[in-house]
Amino acid sequence: MRFQVNEIFYSIQGESTYIGIPTIFIRFTGCSLRCSYCDTQYAFFEGESLTIDEIIEKIASFKTDYICLTGGEPLEQKDIISLIKKLLELNKVISIETSGAVSIKNIPSKAKIVMDIKTPSSNMSELMLLSNIEMLKSSDEVKFVCQTEADIDWSIDFCKKYELYKKAHILFSPVLGVLNPQVLVEKILSNSIPNTRVQIQIHKVIWNPDTKGV
Repeated sequence: MRFQVNEIFYSIQGESTYIGIPTIFIRFTGCSLRCSYCDTQYAFFEGESLTIDEIIEKIASFKTDYICLTGGEPLEQKDIISLIKKLLELNKVISIETSGAVSIKNIPSKAKIVMDIKTPSSNMSELMLLSNIEMLKSSDEVKFVCQTEADIDWSIDFCKKYELYKKAHILFSPVLGVLNPQVLVEKILSNSIPNTRVQIQIHKVIWNPDTKGV
């Protein structure tokens, strides 16, 4: 049982409701999507093959119980459920950043899902698995990354159509350097969608946006 891992690093969580918390990131290699705004294209192919024990050994020195599985697309790893279960057995707090194009059906309930709904400008929105929406827990999060005003309007309509605010936390993010955050904030305020927050990727504010391992 082996996993293709692009990088493992220790930093603060730059987004989600865990924003600012010291977190271990395990970034997996590979993703079937090619979003127009992807900021981790280096994870499409680069990485090393690691066992569960090797992964646990690498994270052992980091002094936090928060772990984020990200990518790439972590749920495309064949045996990812086994790794998630092992980390939960070690009393880790797990969040899983996923594209929304892979089923979340078998994810253990103690793990937090942070699931993208791909906006039109990503060019990947038609690949979303709408069946995932019904499997969301109240502790999970749904994220809309917006790089145009049309993306914002589409996302707001999507939230209302599927009543996402009744199913999970809703996150809206502007693409850094493309969409003015003020435009996004004003749109959110004028629509008053419950259970919604705007986030900016703070790791890209603290460090150079192109810096890896943060």
